Amino acid sequence: MSKSNKKKKKKGVGKAKAVILAVLCALLLSVCLVAGFVIYNVLDYVNGDLAINLEEYKANQNQTSFMYAKDKNGNEVEIARLHGDEDRVWVDLEDISPYMSDAFISLEDTRFKSHHGVDWIRVFGVIVKPSNLGQGGSTITQQLIKNLTNEKDVTLVRKLREMLSALNLEKHYNKDTIIEAYLNTVYLGNGCYGVKTASEKYFGKDIKDLNAAECATIASITQFPTKYNPLLNPENNKVRQEYCLKQMCENGMISEEELNESINYHLIFTNSDDYVPSESSEQIQRTREEETKINSYYVDAVIDSVIADLMSEYGYTKQQATNKIYYGGYKIYAAVDLDIQEELEDVYVNRTNFPKIKKDDGTLPQSSMTIMDYAGRVVAIVGGAGEKTSNRQLNRATSSWRQPGSTIKPISTYAPAIDLDLINYSSKVLDYAIWVNGELWPHNVDKSLGSNSKVTVQYAIQKSLNTVPTRLIKDELTIPTSIDYLKNKFHLSKVDEEKDASLSPLATGALTYGTNTLEMASAYATFGNGGLYYKPYFYYKVTNAQGTQTVLTNENIQGEQVISPETSDIICELLQTVDTSYYGTGSNVRKFQIMAKTGTTSSDCDRWFCAGTPYYVTSIWLGYDIKEELNQDVNPCGKIFITVFDRIHKGLDEKEFPKSEGAVEKTYCRISGNLASSSCYSTGKGWYKQDDLPPVCTYCQGAPSSSSGDENKTTSPIDSVLDTVSSILNDAER
Repeated sequence: MSKSNKKKKKKGVGKAKAVILAVLCALLLSVCLVAGFVIYNVLDYVNGDLAINLEEYKANQNQTSFMYAKDKNGNEVEIARLHGDEDRVWVDLEDISPYMSDAFISLEDTRFKSHHGVDWIRVFGVIVKPSNLGQGGSTITQQLIKNLTNEKDVTLVRKLREMLSALNLEKHYNKDTIIEAYLNTVYLGNGCYGVKTASEKYFGKDIKDLNAAECATIASITQFPTKYNPLLNPENNKVRQEYCLKQMCENGMISEEELNESINYHLIFTNSDDYVPSESSEQIQRTREEETKINSYYVDAVIDSVIADLMSEYGYTKQQATNKIYYGGYKIYAAVDLDIQEELEDVYVNRTNFPKIKKDDGTLPQSSMTIMDYAGRVVAIVGGAGEKTSNRQLNRATSSWRQPGSTIKPISTYAPAIDLDLINYSSKVLDYAIWVNGELWPHNVDKSLGSNSKVTVQYAIQKSLNTVPTRLIKDELTIPTSIDYLKNKFHLSKVDEEKDASLSPLATGALTYGTNTLEMASAYATFGNGGLYYKPYFYYKVTNAQGTQTVLTNENIQGEQVISPETSDIICELLQTVDTSYYGTGSNVRKFQIMAKTGTTSSDCDRWFCAGTPYYVTSIWLGYDIKEELNQDVNPCGKIFITVFDRIHKGLDEKEFPKSEGAVEKTYCRISGNLASSSCYSTGKGWYKQDDLPPVCTYCQGAPSSSSGDENKTTSPIDSVLDTVSSILNDAER
């Protein structure tokens, strides 16, 4: 080989070495840069802002929600526990047996108090033996991260993220806070999340009362909740419990004497033959039964109301709002009156004074009832007759929509017309049908087309005439005005501005989509409180688990003035003239004023009764779920009203409906409907607006007296004929 070739070869090798060296340097530099970047970000994450906020989890994590109500002594009592599949109640560390944290530390993480979130000795063990990845290497802090994030995939990325989060967590919280969170989130079988519910489930004891042997038993469950379940597999649990106790002794948490006592301690579980419930365990058992019992219709209504309000207030989906209730650890303060609810449920479960009717197939009629005060508080509600068989089943009081019949008249016709000064207490209106599509309509309850006489508004309400409200809407009020009052003032949510824009829905209650007892009770409340509409509410407030944050509230709500106070007073007085004597004696409730209005649909498939006393207002519906004629002469809802209200008015102090300064009582002439003069021979007492009094009667001056017939609807024969002819001609022109 020539010297020139040798030089070329050496030069080529040198270049190759230089290239390789340069590549290696570049790779090393890249590795260093990447490693530095990773280390920088790891340190920044570990030492940076809090990644997982334990206080937030404590307040909002999957916890049981509690519902409270006040008893007759004003004390708050628990009425329901709400949770999904996870049964969890957060308890502070100071209220947990001290043996509990020692048992878990000895079994799960012996160096818990000395490491900083990751036990590097255990990590090294995993590296040496990779098959251990995902088990055995997690500290209590890491397990807490897994419990809170619910990330349980056995992957290297998830494990690294878990380790970093654990290191970050321990930078911000002390060991007591971390072990408290862990003890409240660890899964312990039988749907129990956290040591408190586990203590109640397995031993029927409060968590603070457990000894070392019992704490070791619960701690032993966590590795394999089914295998080590002490109720299902006590032998397996006992082996692991003894191992746990020995570890506690080796770690100096219990003495040799305590070890021997604990190993030999006779464990009594809630399914043991010798289990005797203590006073506290009986309370716990009652509480657990409370969790699984069939809730009242009121509790169901509270849940539905909170869900709706969470969606409205926070923009949650229905599923998100539902999860907040069942897993959010809320405290919900219900507005129920427990005594009234109990009486109402007793009447409905036992069908006391219900009609003795049923369909051919044996189906009994159903019913619903809402009772409110006059400021929006729903004090009691029931959505079905008979035994309630499941939670959140159909609540007919809030979710069953039926035509209201004649109970619509005060809110669609009489209140609006009086409010707009179109009529008064004793205004005279022709009691006769009108021409509709070539036929005279409507018929009155007695199947007649009317008396062909003018009658007072008071008489029309008392007799529930259909002809008078029909004429009032057609000739005075107008259909759009009637709909406006129903929809925008009395807040009947299903009123359809197009489909209900006719006389039949507005004058006789044949609403296209109907209403329910909750809406009707709310509407009628305006007649006993000076004309204020209050949106009905089932709860006072909802807070987080600690009570430090109000999530929703109905406290200090303001009413909406939808009719004048004077109109409210006048309608209240008019409704007090409705005869309720058919429905029972009711010695307690009869001591008070009663305003009432009955309702029957044209096919007699629905019966209604809306009524109130100075204390409470109610609406009642009765009928079959699948419509069928009831064939009842006496309105059964009236009997239910007297039965329930007589019970709840027992012992109540004397009270009357409030009166505004603008409403005055006057004597009126039954013949003319105007204020009575000294010449009027047939008079009555009525209520009027002070600033809109009718004129004094001049018709009776020199007129002969009469004592026959119904003076409330008396007119002269000539006037009657002229009124009827004029009405028919006007109807025909229209």
